[in-house]
This record gives sequence, structure tokens and C-alpha cells, in this order.
Amino acid sequence: MNKENIKAFAEKIYGDMAGAMTVGMAYVGVKTGLFHAMDGKGPMRVDAVVKASGLDPRYVEEWLKGMAASGYLLYDPATETFLLPEEHAYLLASEGTDHFMGGLFYFAPVLLGVAPKVADAFRAGGGVRFEEFGPECVVALDMINSGQYQQRFSGYWLSKLPDVVARLQNGGRVLDVGCGVGRVGVAIAQAFPKCEVVGVDPDPETISKARDSAADAGVGDRVRFLASTTRDIERGNGFDLITACDCVHDFSAPQQTLAEIRALLKPDGTLFLIEPKAADRLEDNINPIAAMYYGFSLFHCMTQSLAQGGPGLGTCMGPARTDQLLREAGFERFERLDIRSQTNLFYAARP
Repeated sequence: MNKENIKAFAEKIYGDMAGAMTVGMAYVGVKTGLFHAMDGKGPMRVDAVVKASGLDPRYVEEWLKGMAASGYLLYDPATETFLLPEEHAYLLASEGTDHFMGGLFYFAPVLLGVAPKVADAFRAGGGVRFEEFGPECVVALDMINSGQYQQRFSGYWLSKLPDVVARLQNGGRVLDVGCGVGRVGVAIAQAFPKCEVVGVDPDPETISKARDSAADAGVGDRVRFLASTTRDIERGNGFDLITACDCVHDFSAPQQTLAEIRALLKPDGTLFLIEPKAADRLEDNINPIAAMYYGFSLFHCMTQSLAQGGPGLGTCMGPARTDQLLREAGFERFERLDIRSQTNLFYAARP
């Protein structure tokens, strides 16, 4: 064996473990408001951070040291102060914006919390059902996505489909499949006051939060959220737009669900899909984002599907598999939209 290779790999293991601990400490920073307490305050001594946050001094001190060691904070030994750079605050203390990344830290404990169950599933089969992740999972997913859905969905992403925008401006019908806490449906209702919006999700607790989101946004009378699936939705005259955001790879019966979606569309309607940005070939997925997505898949997306007897498509499903699923469901026209994103791929499909 090559001793230098062993040493290098040991360093990688230490680095990965340091990264895991950093995620845990960053979770604390988001959960307790420590990043917000330091945002825009310049260099701060420990006692100043304690006063600004109102938290236990010893915990704050250790957290500050850990965040400095990880590079999230800058430490000045001459003044014994800690600084949250504005570029870091832009991503860490900006909840509700389209650039907030703190939701990722919230998600990590949720995922690792089910790791023992996933390990059992390696032997016994099956997986972890959505309801087993607990309420923090719903919060984490919303923190990851809400800013982008609220600020980019209607104004930027849908602008790539001008014919759809014209319909919605004149009062079209929209169905959001896998709606979660309702951010997409609310954003569409706010941007297009004349259109009818329906959101469906099988989780009753999530739907309750979606209804609250609509009421808080002042559109509760124009958006309906149903604890249901596409199988039970009444078509009526059909939908002009159906959205499925970051959920097709989770489906337990993807071909059936996509076929049901196709049947719910008007003949000239559009299905708008968002899926994680992953390549079709493993060799093109050897990068940090894909590695993160494979972890998301094992501990969340794939295991949910397998728990329901599904195929477990996984977070890194890729464009080719997405194309295949849509064509098998009867969609004849399929295109990848020119929307720039570091983490997502965007598609439009028509019957």
C-alpha cells in the first residue's frame, strides 16, 4: 500500500467529519438565531455575542470557536473578536430570500436521524415513510425552497413559458402536485389574481400548513389545498398548468402518477417540472452537489419511495430517466428550459 495515499485519505476522513460537525454547529446557528445576532455587527467579543443573542455564555463561546475553526467566522487573536463576514451572512442570515442556504443545515439532522432505520432497510428492504421524519422535516424543506419559490417562480421561471403566463393572466387553472406547505400555489395566486389554483399533497399536516400559508398571504379564498393525490382530483375542464416541483423522483408510482397528471391537463396544457440538477452518468456526478444529493436520496427521497413499494428513482434521477418517464406516460413534447441554476433542472412537457 501507498503510505502517502493512506495519509491523504485519512485527512479526507477528518475533513469530512469536520464538515459534519460544522453542519451541526451551523444548524445551531440557524436554530438559535446566532447568525442573525452577528449579522452586520462587525467584530464581536464573546460577551457581545452573548448579549446580542441572549444565550448561555459557555455554549456561545464554544460555538464561536468551532465556527471560527471551520471558516464560517473570522477570528482576530489580537482583539479576541469574531466576525461574520457580510458574504457569509448573505447566505446564513437571510431566511426568506432566494439565496438563503440555512435550510440545508436544518435538513441534515432530520436525515441523519433516520440513518439507523435506513441501515436496517439495507437488510430487510422497504424504507422510511414521510411521516416518520417528523415535523422538523416539513420545516427544513420549506426553509430550503420557500425563498426561491416566492421570489423566482412566477417572475423568472414561468417567464420561460410566455404562453402559459398569458393564460394565467386571463384566468387559467393551475394544479400544484406535491405542493408541500403551499409556497408555489401562493406565489402563483399572488402573481395571477384571476387564475384558479389547487394544491395537492398526501400529508395532512403539510396541507394544514399550506392553508395557513395561503391565509397569511391573503389568498386563502383563491387557493385550495387538498390532502389528496392526482388519482382523486376532479379534472373538470382540465388544467392549463400543472407543476411538480422537486417531487417526481419521490413518487411511489411515477408512471401512473405522470399519466394521471397528463389526463388532468387540457389538450394544450403544460406540465412544469423541477428536478435536482444531476447528470445521467455517475462519472459526471463526482462533485460536492451530487454527493450531497446521493445522501438526500439514501436518507430521504429514495427511501420514501421504497417504503411505499415504489421504484426508488432517487434524487440523482437525471434528464434521460425523466425524459423516459414522461414519454412512457404519454407526453409527446418535452423540453429542458433554459433557466440557470446551480442546483435545479427545469422541464416543460405537453401532451
